[in-house]
Parts: sequence; structure tokens; C-alpha cells
Amino acid sequence: MRILTYKRTHIGDPDNQGRFGIYDCMGRVRDYGYDAIIGIGGKGPEPKSYRIDKKINWVGINPNRKSKSSIITFENFLLLDEHGPLLERLAPNLAKRMYVKGARILLNDYSKAERSEAMAILRWSLKQKSKVENTSLSKRGCHGRCRLISKRSC
Repeated sequence: MRILTYKRTHIGDPDNQGRFGIYDCMGRVRDYGYDAIIGIGGKGPEPKSYRIDKKINWVGINPNRKSKSSIITFENFLLLDEHGPLLERLAPNLAKRMYVKGARILLNDYSKAERSEAMAILRWSLKQKSKVENTSLSKRGCHGRCRLISKRSC
């Protein structure tokens, strides 16, 4: 299983309906070949302002890609945003790689311990419920610098 782990700076993409790319965030990275995504908060001022810093923010497993759209949905989707646990709590080796060693994204070069932790996060996510409900994106983030993709492609 190919797992993409990446640092987020803001909330809003994916949205609370599980659509990743609705605001065109992560550009080409969305198009990489993966079977699951773990979105984690970065550690800078912007993620801190959204209270997502160093936390597991969302998990998507088994992507569904529309051929004419770069918006991706998932068979299993968990959105936690600021309500997620600290990555270090569930995956200390992966947290060290992302926050101490400074990786922005991981896809192919996990250590054995990091990959084991990433797989454990996926299993953990299947037992959780999303904690972000029907919120207005304009109040929650990603506005101003990301472009909304046509509603027709959603």
C-alpha cells in the first residue's frame, strides 16, 4: 500500500464532504499514485493559527478519482482538523521524520518503523468518526489564496 503523508498549513481542503482538491490545494501532489493519505498539520505560524499544528488532521483511504476532475474522494474518510491527536502520540518515528528532519511529504522512502506507524494510523482511522461537520469554508480556512474548482467538477 502506498501512503502519502504530507504537512498541511491550513484547513478547508479536503472539505467536510471528503473532497480533496476542491480548492486546488496540493496541486500536482494530489495526482501522485497512492492508496491512502495522512494529512498532518505543519509547525509554522499558519497551522498554529488553525490549531492543526503537529496533529493528524485527516486520513483518506482508497481514493476515487474522477477522470475529468482532479478532485478526489475516498472510500474511507476521516476529517479531524484541530480535533486530531498529536502525530507524535501515535507515530513518534514518523513525527520525528516530519518535524525534526523536515520532510514536507513522504511517499516512497519510509523507514520500516515509519511505515509501520503509518499503517497503524490507517487502521486507527477506521475506528474513528469525523469531528468536523457542516462548517462554512469561508469561516474555516483556505479562502483567499486557493481557487475554488468549478462546482460542476464536484
